[in-house]
Amino acid sequence: MKGVITIAYNNLEKSIETKNILVEKLNKAGFEISENIEENTELIISIGGDGSFLNTVHKFDFVSIPIVAINTGHLGFFAELSPEKIDEFIVSYKNKEYFIQESEPLEVIISTKNESIKLKAVNEIVIKNIQSRTVHLDLQVDGIKIEHFSGDGMLISTPMGSTAYNYSAGGSIVYPSLSLLQLTPIAPMNTNAYRSFTSSIILPTTSVISISPEFEFENSILIVVDGIEYNFTQIEEVKIYKSDKNVKLLRLNGYEFWDRVSEKFL
Repeated sequence: MKGVITIAYNNLEKSIETKNILVEKLNKAGFEISENIEENTELIISIGGDGSFLNTVHKFDFVSIPIVAINTGHLGFFAELSPEKIDEFIVSYKNKEYFIQESEPLEVIISTKNESIKLKAVNEIVIKNIQSRTVHLDLQVDGIKIEHFSGDGMLISTPMGSTAYNYSAGGSIVYPSLSLLQLTPIAPMNTNAYRSFTSSIILPTTSVISISPEFEFENSILIVVDGIEYNFTQIEEVKIYKSDKNVKLLRLNGYEFWDRVSEKFL
């Protein structure tokens, strides 16, 4: 039975052109192509930028199939491949000259007075006020109260997401094979009236983070999961912890994380 490669792509002209070229070359190499997850799908290829990669993971519900990304966007931190390297990639893939890098996503349970919703994140979960004003949040870790936070919001990231919004918010870059959670304050207030942590908190992946609005009048909270916004009212608790699923990224032999950091940020 031929292996199936599932391809996901955005609507940019360059992405569509790349998809057409990729389909032709993969067919010649003996692979079947689909835009859906099939019973014998062995690889997912995402074409686009980092947003397209994240959309692909969410679209296929964090399925346990390796993903490789071809960058037709701007930064492309997740994607080590360019359209010009398609031939090289196909040869390396057929010769099994690659390794699998696993990332531990986050899960979040958002509990309101009327419902409970569970979501997953590859990169990060952000909690802020929908009206772009100071938000006051109670933070607990494993049931122990840590602080009353005041500022623009809180961001909880995975090692894979440490180079995304977390980095822009002043968080640390984390080597992707490390197993941890990073909680980064966004524009924290630290005055005589409001005392908040001003740097990231590093936690083991066994931790359960609980965040609740401190005041009842904060009735509209924005939860941003991998860039997707969810607006909730009457939130009682947001609980965040490591998911029991893993995202598998296919990396070609010779890939080095620090080379990517240097290439993209320096």
